[in-house]
Amino acid sequence: MKTRVLTGITTTGTPHLGNYAGAIRPAIRASLQTDVDSFYFLADYHALIKCDDPLRIQKSRLELAATWLASGLNPERVTFYRQSDIPEIPELMWLLTCVSAKGLLNRAHAYKASVDKNLEQNEDPDAGITMGLFCYPVLMAADILMFNANKIPVGRDQIQHVEMARDIAQRFNMLYGQGKDLFTLPEALIEEAVATLPGLDGRKMSKSYNNTIPLFSPEKELKEAISKIVTDSKLPGEPKDPDEAHLFTLYKAFATLQQTEAFYHDLKQGLGWGEAKQQLFTLINNELSAPREHYHALLAKPNDIEDILQAGAAKARKLAKPFLQELRESVGLRNFNQQLTTNDKQKKKAAKAARFVSFREKDGHFHFRLVAANGDELLLSKGFTNPKEIGVLTQQLINTPTSRQLTSENSQVTLYWENEFIAQSPYCTDEEALKTLISAVNEALESLASEE
Repeated sequence: MKTRVLTGITTTGTPHLGNYAGAIRPAIRASLQTDVDSFYFLADYHALIKCDDPLRIQKSRLELAATWLASGLNPERVTFYRQSDIPEIPELMWLLTCVSAKGLLNRAHAYKASVDKNLEQNEDPDAGITMGLFCYPVLMAADILMFNANKIPVGRDQIQHVEMARDIAQRFNMLYGQGKDLFTLPEALIEEAVATLPGLDGRKMSKSYNNTIPLFSPEKELKEAISKIVTDSKLPGEPKDPDEAHLFTLYKAFATLQQTEAFYHDLKQGLGWGEAKQQLFTLINNELSAPREHYHALLAKPNDIEDILQAGAAKARKLAKPFLQELRESVGLRNFNQQLTTNDKQKKKAAKAARFVSFREKDGHFHFRLVAANGDELLLSKGFTNPKEIGVLTQQLINTPTSRQLTSENSQVTLYWENEFIAQSPYCTDEEALKTLISAVNEALESLASEE
């Protein structure tokens, strides 16, 4: 059985060498694996959250599609489509929105970062924040769950979105699955060896820093850009330190092991920076010259790209349309000539099912939340270095009630396990709310124990 892997490509800019080495090239290589069913889509709905320039959106969509095709993506082998060509995705997003807890979305990194920035500037917390930004994780969940993807290649800063998709999928399955898992629970696929390339100034190559080298710029522009890479002041003949040279990092991303070792040795022996930059240009230009030519040929024939994307959308919708119909029927949106049958026992169980949800923060620590059946967060744990600790601890909390203690401290409910701090609740407005929350925590843990 093939593993379905889904990759989204945000359409808000022109690709650069860092995008190519860090995302495009490894993704295309992965698509050649025989045991993988690859889905690639242009995330143009997501782009609307970040960009309000229609011309930029349109230009970027075309350039991104041409880039992936020119770089070797085979549309006959994979499913390659535009997000906006799949109307089932926004409809699924609404179904998922209706089971997504606001508290879950409040914790999204992008939303929290925007709120924190507003507070630092003494602005209203939600100043300039759109519902598009706030609901971004639900749209991402719809992208993933629409095709029941197994693996989602993401950077560490995107792990949270995959975990949110899992959380939303679990909630939907419990409410409407009637004993069946409608959604596959996706897993984040972290590419540890993915290259992060330095830009012209040595910082991470990023449009935000204005230090990028455009991927398919003409030879002359590529050579001029490489000539601007910052180096130290050592003269030809003086030994260089390759491990501290941004130019060497760029070279290594495009060279074979043998070429890398030779270049490393030459720098140690005093190779001049001018000659080193010429060698880097030759190396990169040799790899990109054929794709560059293909890229510009594709841009000259946008109708051909459109045909490829429409074919990909038709392929994707063969899966999306019947699956969405199944989901519509599961929530009661069906024709009147169809009888709705509900497994009352399963529905009752789902309606009162609390759960533990684990996730990983940007700092690398793992946490868990105790979530009530209605999706409200009851407790948020401290950080753990190993996710297995969470699995063991949550089972102990469920099965050994005599060793857990709940206290009310500073308008919060605090959970201890054998006198060790474990988790805290959100702030409560008064004593009555604290008592209600303690009861809710106990009820949630008891309901979990009854399911064991």
